[in-house]
Amino acid sequence: MRTITLRRSLAALFAAAITFGAVTQAQADALRIGYQKYGTLVLLKAKGTLEKRLAAQGIDVKWTEFPGGPQLLEGLNVGAIDFGVTGETPPVFAQAAGADLLYVAHEPPAPSSEAILVQKDSPIRSVAELKGKKVALNKGSNVHYLLVRALQDAGLQYSDIQSVYLPPADARAAFERGSVDAWVIWDPFQAAAEQQLQARTLRDGKGLVDNHQFYLAARPYAEKHPQVLSTLIDEIRQVGDEARADPQAVAKQVAPLLGLPEDIALITVKRQGFGALPLSPEVVAAQQKIADAFSDLKLIPKRLRIADVIWNPPGKVAQQ
Repeated sequence: MRTITLRRSLAALFAAAITFGAVTQAQADALRIGYQKYGTLVLLKAKGTLEKRLAAQGIDVKWTEFPGGPQLLEGLNVGAIDFGVTGETPPVFAQAAGADLLYVAHEPPAPSSEAILVQKDSPIRSVAELKGKKVALNKGSNVHYLLVRALQDAGLQYSDIQSVYLPPADARAAFERGSVDAWVIWDPFQAAAEQQLQARTLRDGKGLVDNHQFYLAARPYAEKHPQVLSTLIDEIRQVGDEARADPQAVAKQVAPLLGLPEDIALITVKRQGFGALPLSPEVVAAQQKIADAFSDLKLIPKRLRIADVIWNPPGKVAQQ
């Protein structure tokens, strides 16, 4: 009887461990990738070459789609995924919340693939005229920093506007019905609004932000599986090279995935920076500037040190 009771207790503990996110053997032999509706990882997923390369190492690849960077990094924080890609701001908020993450690589700048939009007949003609107005954005996303910088450049404080925090689909609905005065958004939602709603660009990121996309990993996974990450980054780099060489082919591939006409997909492809570059001191410094800006605004609870969360694979000199 005692043996049966012990077995039942162990079975219950095992079930609870799975429920609360403990790593199983199946998870240990898998690379769990978080991706968003559009981007290089979508192309990599469709290509299928990563799965073939990692199969030789006994690693399965599992994919999970997220609606935005903040949600993706929450998934990484709770152990649901091992790797993902987001814009500049989500990892800052995630690090401030205690996520054990590492920056692994980044894409080239894409400052025109995010923008502050207003309706085509809006009387607002400058960022300065957003004072007192309702501005929709996804809190903690890449466009959050664009809005901060644009307001600073126009001589406004962040508190001078009414921030309305909404995910992209809800923000577009609010924008269409006129419940908000402006919408800060990224591609492909940006290109879709520009073409389908004739939304007017009040200000994009050019001259204000780099709008890097960052590839991030859970620190425990990166430390345990550096070779898997190296293989993954190599595959991302190859996909990026192919995308830059033939943007029309990429647009044709992603248009049905996005549910958008090919011409709109092509706009987003041409504005994106494809690739996977190592974290240079300059990029780390730029990301530190973003973290400091959100700390100064009291939008995150503490000062951060970005250099502490940079992946240093075997053989690479650590960031100072």
